[in-house]
Amino acid sequence: MQLPSLPSCSIGDIDSDADSEQLRQRITDAKEQLGDKLMILGHHYQRDSIIEHADETGDSFLLARKAADSEAELIVFCGVHFMAESADILTDDNQIVMMPNIRAGCSMADMADLPDVEACWNELLENCNLSDPASRENAELPAEHGQSYLVPVTYMNSSADLKAFVGHHGGIVCTSSNAAGVLEWALERAGEGGKVLFFPDQHLGRNTALAMGYEEQDLAVWNPMMVPDWESLNASTFVLWHGYCSVHQRFTVDQINDFREDYPGALVIAHPECDREVVDAADASGSTEMIRRYVEDAPSGSVIGVGTEIHLVKRLDSNYSDKKVICLDPGVCPCSTMYMIHPAFLADLLESLVEGQVANRIVVPSQIADEAILALNRMLSIVA
Repeated sequence: MQLPSLPSCSIGDIDSDADSEQLRQRITDAKEQLGDKLMILGHHYQRDSIIEHADETGDSFLLARKAADSEAELIVFCGVHFMAESADILTDDNQIVMMPNIRAGCSMADMADLPDVEACWNELLENCNLSDPASRENAELPAEHGQSYLVPVTYMNSSADLKAFVGHHGGIVCTSSNAAGVLEWALERAGEGGKVLFFPDQHLGRNTALAMGYEEQDLAVWNPMMVPDWESLNASTFVLWHGYCSVHQRFTVDQINDFREDYPGALVIAHPECDREVVDAADASGSTEMIRRYVEDAPSGSVIGVGTEIHLVKRLDSNYSDKKVICLDPGVCPCSTMYMIHPAFLADLLESLVEGQVANRIVVPSQIADEAILALNRMLSIVA
């Protein structure tokens, strides 16, 4: 089946009703044949025609944990590449993690690669007179008085080799749910005069630090394409990588103002990957799971504007019929890489498994996985 090119701004599936029903039946038949050996994971940002077949739905980390807690031998992750990598890291060796389309990446995750991060790391150590936590006998302990370290923190939305880099250098992974707790952990290990290097999303780092009481002068941005501003970098506590989510960059304060004008008394919640001004203008900010809970807990009859990916917003509006849930962006563009997980690819993958053939397997090399799990386990100790 040949798929048409992705529309620039659409939330509908691109097949005819007949095609959609045929694909639905193919997926259902294959799932029945595979039985308990199979688990399909569907990220919140997936289209409805994928979510309807998912055994579990959630954000990236929740789904990776669901995979690890499952006894299923075959894990099909309907999300983007870094999510499937995390699932492979956390699952047992006898579990196989696959994606319907391995071309589904994440533009934000791709904004920070290992060579650029290593170069940044080495320059910061040298020019800011900081030490590598890996030089300590136990990087898990808070820094002693007078010690200053550079502690790396990577967002879950990053490649496995960056998670391994963080694990090797005494750092930690964070999610949008536990970022504040993770930054507190990192600051304790950075010590007086130390710094936290946060990547790849500058907005999550900035919004979290400001919410913790830090000021703009405590923050500096590292852009690998620009000459470093050593004055601001040396004065900072947090060095934020110049990365961002293309979907969450679309939301603006003007959109919030227009929404409030159209719906007086309405509520607004934005994802923390949005710009600081957008988060400040919203009534609340939080992860995809927090957004779901916020809508769930809102009083019946509420009108809620949401600043995140359109598939989740539309699903919330459908699931909570006593409330009106509206995307703040009138362009309603989906995440283009999440959109690459099409039911046709899922059907093909499942039918291959029925025939005993594994396709699109995601395998993280053991050396990378061993160091990445250190950073992930540190994250698990942080209460969201």
